[in-house]
Amino acid sequence: MIVVIQRVLNANVKVETIPIASIDQGLLILLGVEDEDSDEDLKWLVRKIVQLRIFSDAEGKMNLSALEVQAEFLVVSQFTLHARTKKGNRPSFVKAAKPVHAEALYEDFIQELSRHSSHLVQHGKFGADMQVSLLNDGPVTILIDTKNKH
Repeated sequence: MIVVIQRVLNANVKVETIPIASIDQGLLILLGVEDEDSDEDLKWLVRKIVQLRIFSDAEGKMNLSALEVQAEFLVVSQFTLHARTKKGNRPSFVKAAKPVHAEALYEDFIQELSRHSSHLVQHGKFGADMQVSLLNDGPVTILIDTKNKH
């Protein structure tokens, strides 16, 4: 699994111009799944995300986790995170998981993240053409790949 995590002041998702999810201060999580990803990857990733100390304390240092600031979460599926661009100019998405596997892990990811959140975890619509808007805070943008745990 690959995620791009963006600390935001607010973010929202629309499908066909209809708002379907929004958050205030928290994390926008773009989630990419590949076929080899497992439930173990998912649980490791959720623990990592909620414990990342990327929110500012009273002195302005990134010392607080999403749990400590009661951050909101917005999860958006994004198979394009697995794009391969080595050859040619058209990205290849052969590493991205097939939809059945990807959607199952996406739904499980949302459920696992919900277990740690004091807020309802907001999310996009799997497989839809979405418009995502955000106001990045910092800016703070972090990439995590479960294939690089160590």
